[in-house]
Amino acid sequence: MDLSFTSLGFASALPTVDRFPSAHILKVCGRLFLIDCGEGAQIQMKKFGISMLKIDEIFISHLHGDHIFGIFGLLSTMSMLNRKSDITIFAPADFKSILDFFMNNFGEDIGYKIIHHVVSCTKIEEVFSNKNIVVKAFPLKHRIETFGYLFQQKEHNRNMIKEKINEYKISIDEINLLKSKNNVIRKDGTILEWKDVTYERFQAKSFAYCSDTRPFPELCNWISGVNLLYHESTYTDDMKDKAYERFHSTAADAAICAKKAGADKLLLGHFSSRYQDLNVFEKEARAIFTESYITEAGREYEI
Repeated sequence: MDLSFTSLGFASALPTVDRFPSAHILKVCGRLFLIDCGEGAQIQMKKFGISMLKIDEIFISHLHGDHIFGIFGLLSTMSMLNRKSDITIFAPADFKSILDFFMNNFGEDIGYKIIHHVVSCTKIEEVFSNKNIVVKAFPLKHRIETFGYLFQQKEHNRNMIKEKINEYKISIDEINLLKSKNNVIRKDGTILEWKDVTYERFQAKSFAYCSDTRPFPELCNWISGVNLLYHESTYTDDMKDKAYERFHSTAADAAICAKKAGADKLLLGHFSSRYQDLNVFEKEARAIFTESYITEAGREYEI
């Protein structure tokens, strides 16, 4: 499982006894990325057997409490577990004052470096990259500065079909070209086409995180073709006016976005505590986009 998503919590501002606030784990080739860090995030990690010491990057969408109240406890526990490696927190500029408060009051024994990478953009742009994945941030429409994140696996060179190497007596230099999707023209004029002698190691996958936001037209273009979309659906369509007034989306809005983006699958989350039966969200979304599902805490969704 190269890419998978696990939600630790998907409640909105008011948590319930069985729903924790926003916090999620994206696993990429064994590496863990934390997306938002609502209250109780570290408790949920322990409950679901997720090692917080494997997290080197945290992506914060915005600075409302239900998305960051768990950060102090998590950073403190990491220190008590003798963490030594750096951790980078991608967050809006105003996160600096929050981090400064933490370090000034609770950071005396922190034995590792906490790096704040300021996220600031007016359109989609890259904020992080390693050998396996590219992460892009994009602005959302909320009451305060808010960002969504698109995680895209990198495409790797193709593999050679072993039988073809012997059949065509392909040299090492030719192999390197063919694996990079370049045709080879030989001295005798014959052409080796890369698609005939190589195969795809795996299909690169993508995940988009959109919470919290009011609908806006650019969003579906920024996440076009995404495999798995997590989109907030704080309210159902009968409360659309309240949703837009508070810069949130309905389940129908999330489904429309998923459909326009050509997503493979939609996970609904960030539900208002006023709803006891979450099936109403799924029903509303599926009327527009069939592959719509209520997020389940602790469930690992393979992408």
